[in-house]
Amino acid sequence: MSLSGGVALGDVGDMPEADQVIGSTYGFSAPAGYRFPREVIALAVRWYLRYGLPYRDVEELLAERGVEVDHVTIYRWVQTFTPEFIDAARPARHAVGDRWFVDETYVKVADRWTYLYRVVDQYGQVIDVLVSRRRDEAAARAFFARALQLGPAPVEVTTDRAPAYPQVIGDAAPAARHVTEQYANNAIEADHGRLKARLRPMRALKRLASAATVAAGHAFVQNLRRGHYAITVDVPIQDRIRVAFDDLALSL
Repeated sequence: MSLSGGVALGDVGDMPEADQVIGSTYGFSAPAGYRFPREVIALAVRWYLRYGLPYRDVEELLAERGVEVDHVTIYRWVQTFTPEFIDAARPARHAVGDRWFVDETYVKVADRWTYLYRVVDQYGQVIDVLVSRRRDEAAARAFFARALQLGPAPVEVTTDRAPAYPQVIGDAAPAARHVTEQYANNAIEADHGRLKARLRPMRALKRLASAATVAAGHAFVQNLRRGHYAITVDVPIQDRIRVAFDDLALSL
């Protein structure tokens, strides 16, 4: 059994294919193998990741605009194209900060509570996320190994007092100061609330990969909105996600 699932903010990984046989009256700007144009796909994925919308609500909004597409297809688009958007934007991502705040929260996947590891830097950039069945040393090591692929080792890491962290941090970033003072991690704990609010309208997640994609996608749009990508840093905050997805759609 796989230890964990995740769509790294720096690496796309493997995802199931989206529906490639849906008919559409559009046609000239569709990604290879797809019939809906990339603009429609990007819009659906953006709406889903940005707003607290179930897939059926995205389906209804598209139908109001004359686009007939099933909510199951929208689910497949989100699973397939979210990693592609993240990967396409990676060269424009700002450098990761050197002070890390690491914490775990819980999400329910297939009626089981599952751990979601998240790390945020001092600028509020979500560095990476990882969904894991377990909260143990192996999961913590896997998470730090992924996060360290996205930039240099931190000089300071703030965590809770979970017993796995001292050894893991000592091995992964031996020069880093490890902070465990009470309340030192309040910022990331508050940040978890934004993700929980995003998950609240959804029915229970059924697959680890789906949870990983939603968590990574939420982090991605959060980073876009906060100006952590060069493609949107000079754009008004209310327009950043829309402008980024319009630009990134060309990469599909």
